[in-house]
Parts: sequence; structure tokens; C-alpha cells
Amino acid sequence: MNPTRTGRALVVVDAQQSFLQRESWQASSDPEVANRIGRLVDHFRGRGDRVVWVLHTEPGSGTVFDPELGFVEPMPGLNPADGEPLLTKTAHSAFTGTDLQRLLTGWGVTKVTVCGVRTEQCCETTTRMGSELGLAMTFAVDATATEPIEAPGSTPGRALREILDDPRTLRPEDVITRTVYALAGRFAAVRTVDEIVGEHMPGAR
Repeated sequence: MNPTRTGRALVVVDAQQSFLQRESWQASSDPEVANRIGRLVDHFRGRGDRVVWVLHTEPGSGTVFDPELGFVEPMPGLNPADGEPLLTKTAHSAFTGTDLQRLLTGWGVTKVTVCGVRTEQCCETTTRMGSELGLAMTFAVDATATEPIEAPGSTPGRALREILDDPRTLRPEDVITRTVYALAGRFAAVRTVDEIVGEHMPGAR
């Protein structure tokens, strides 16, 4: 018997193999973030909630985000189930240029949890836009990951070691902290995977 559908959805943003091809992923906040994302996916599926997958594409760019190279696929271990939409986007927000809003509205979803890559970029932008659209947003902070961010004006094409040795580089942990401060109490409830799973357990208050 299929579980009863609810007004909740999990949106998995850009948890794709593209990032695994980049040297910078070695210095990401959580190279194994797919494990936490997978735990959330299993939890939402088990409750009968909706799960939507979104992948970032840059057609014709010749980069790891160009579908022609074959890396615009979910990370290993993350597999959309039958009936779970797999959307592609070319903008930061998962709502821009996709059917995401229409799908959520059609399902009667009012509460959305966001996870994926990168914390401060597509995940945060999607969360902000969802809030602006009137959705109750939850940001699964430890089921997101990001990479070091170079200072504005840095020389392009530097090796990872040089980027990390630059004192102006913003470290992943600082990027995540900044995102938490920006979102919490304004655009979303910021929760860990353990908190989300615990909140949804039978008998939880």
C-alpha cells in the first residue's frame, strides 16, 4: 500500500557528478554529502512525501556541467525513484526556468526542505525564492556542501593549493556559517538531518 501523500516535499539541488570532477571538491565541506542526502531522501520517501531532483546544466559550455560530457547525473548512491521528477536548470534557483513551482502547487505542497550543492549558491538561492513564493522552507544544512570561495578579483585558473594558501580565500565552514546567519529566522528554518528526522518521528512534538 502506498503511503498517504502529504503537504511536504524534499528538493535535492545539484547533487550531481559534475562536482566530483573538479579539483576543488577535494576541499569541499563534505565530500561524502551524498550519504546525508540519501538519508533524507529515504526518510521523506518513507513518509510518503514528495521528492524532486534538480540538476544544473550549462549546455555547450564544454565544462563539467555540459550534459554532453555525461556528468550531469546524480551522485553515486542517489537514484531518483519511479515517479520522482528529475528537472534540469540553467540558473541558480531551482524555481527559475523549471516546472518546480507548478509541481509543488499541483501536489498541494506548502512545506519544502532543501538539500544539495552548493550551500550558499543554488541551495540558498532556491530556499530564498521558495520563501518569497510563500512556502515554509527548511534548510537541511548538513545535507548541503560547498567549496572554498576565492576572493573577488583573484587570478583565474589557480591551482587548489594556491587558492587554499591565499588568506583571502573564504573557507567552506565560514561560507556555511554565513548562509546559516542569512537564512535562519528570515527565509527558512535551518535544521540538521538528525533534527529533521527526529521532528518527523511518530510521537515527536
